[in-house]
Amino acid sequence: MAAFPDRIAYPGLWGTMSKLSTKIQEELVALIPPTIFFFITLNLVALMRTLMLKGTGISVSTPIQTAVAALILGKAVLIADMLPFINRYPDKPLAYNVAWKTSIYALIATLIHYLERLVEFWREAGGFVAGNQKLLAEMVWPHFWAIQILLVVLIFSYCVIDEVVRAVGVKKMREMFFGPTSDTRI
Repeated sequence: MAAFPDRIAYPGLWGTMSKLSTKIQEELVALIPPTIFFFITLNLVALMRTLMLKGTGISVSTPIQTAVAALILGKAVLIADMLPFINRYPDKPLAYNVAWKTSIYALIATLIHYLERLVEFWREAGGFVAGNQKLLAEMVWPHFWAIQILLVVLIFSYCVIDEVVRAVGVKKMREMFFGPTSDTRI
């Protein structure tokens, strides 16, 4: 104890720091699955967008923008999951929560997708209102909606997987998907 005299002076601090570090670790671990899912799917969306926009002169997302968007969506999912109304139908069949969550996440994704495009036009136009007007006038709407449809399908897939894991349990899902672990074979 002599090496850490502040532990004697502030004994409750170490318990608080331990709880804080545990909570941070839990949040980071919870952030991994949705972030990986959205990183992979957003890269797929970026590839589709690149293929659709090839030769048009319209700029496409960079891998860093895709990674940041995946982190934002991963955290948005975690924050949304903490809201009391997100699991609105816990006693109903899984389809209810899947449809509900898909709707909410799709609205958030649409807003983020629109804002992402708006930032580009805002920079070009020099102002928010001018950027929004330019966006509305110059946006290739079929491309926007094609990406939105793809995002909704991917979000739906995420919600289905998330609800099945929630209902079955992580351990059972892992066993079903990868087979029994070495400690369960004994």
